[in-house]
Amino acid sequence: MIKLCQGRAEQKAMAQDALNRWWWPSLMMFGPPDADSVHSAQSALWKIKILSNDELRQRFVDQTVPQADYLGIKMPDPLLKWNEQRGHYDFGPIDWEEFHNVIKGNGPCNRDRLRTRVQAWEDGAWVREAALAYAEKRAAKAMKEAA
Repeated sequence: MIKLCQGRAEQKAMAQDALNRWWWPSLMMFGPPDADSVHSAQSALWKIKILSNDELRQRFVDQTVPQADYLGIKMPDPLLKWNEQRGHYDFGPIDWEEFHNVIKGNGPCNRDRLRTRVQAWEDGAWVREAALAYAEKRAAKAMKEAA
């Protein structure tokens, strides 16, 4: 990002475009809000998670906004602002509908991902068939030797 932002106008525009596309999905990657997170409490109890989804998301925002400012690119959130009282950035609402659609398999790349997975399964059919034939041959030989 530094190299892009220090480059030509077209390169800086590429950095801005990447931030515009990935900002909201990046905030979603921490998982749903704590109030809606099914496994967060159990994960915290088991010490799998030390910080909650909301805490991790807030840390990410607090660290990322100054980096964007340094790079001279604009965060794609019109509601983003520093909250002096809280000592953190406030940010706009996340479209969790998009998050849930992606998880349910309705994401923008899902068809490609499934097509690739089906193709890999079909391409591997000969390996499964050969392994099965070999296993059957060994089993038949073992039965013959046992008899």
